[in-house]
Amino acid sequence: MPAKAHTDRAYEAELRELKPNGSEKTDSKVAVQFNPETLKVTFANQIVPPANAGGGTDQRGTAATQFVGKGTTKLAVQLWFDVTSAPYQADGSVSDVRELTKKVAYFITPQAAPNNADQQIPPGVRFVWGSFQFDGIMDSLEESLEFFSAEGVPLRASLTLSLSQQNIQFAFAEGARGAGPGGAAPGTKPLTQAPAGATLQGLAAAQGLGDNWQNIGRANGIENPRRLAPGQFIDLDVTPPGVTPTGG
Repeated sequence: MPAKAHTDRAYEAELRELKPNGSEKTDSKVAVQFNPETLKVTFANQIVPPANAGGGTDQRGTAATQFVGKGTTKLAVQLWFDVTSAPYQADGSVSDVRELTKKVAYFITPQAAPNNADQQIPPGVRFVWGSFQFDGIMDSLEESLEFFSAEGVPLRASLTLSLSQQNIQFAFAEGARGAGPGGAAPGTKPLTQAPAGATLQGLAAAQGLGDNWQNIGRANGIENPRRLAPGQFIDLDVTPPGVTPTGG
């Protein structure tokens, strides 16, 4: 059964499409009919055994692994849609639940890259619920049709979706509890989405940060600044701890 319907629309969860510069598209939002009961956020780093692993010495403990590459953050959430509940039951505006779920499926549908029509990437998406905010790309979506009318029309569906971000991102909405001294919490400043064929140097230069691209690369865990993944989100306003930006 779906979770209880929201009682305060101010805390209604939403999926919002992001522009390549990380800002929201005001005309592309999907309100969640039932707020989720749980959110699962997973943080991961790429690690490999050290070069001398298996050489006969005891490799237990933290010394047995070596950090490499960039971190990732994933959000997993289950959403429910039901056309037999208000407001759809009252006005009969929607008779098939797939009319609602296709709006969520839009976010996993690849689109032509802004500067290369031959390459396609899914749109950036922001999941917002109260003080929680997560920016990323939808990498999986599973739809289960749960209840049918006598005519065989699906009336209720659950959607299990996963969003991923190629960075370690702590998900607070701007101005929420946990914000830093500047008023914005970690992971809430607009991110820049890399179009197909973009380089880190080019993205940084476009923001007047050309002299700081190496620091930006380290902070985002980017292994090859000349081969960014199409659709990858990058925080251009961050530097590694203890490093002072050298660009304007």
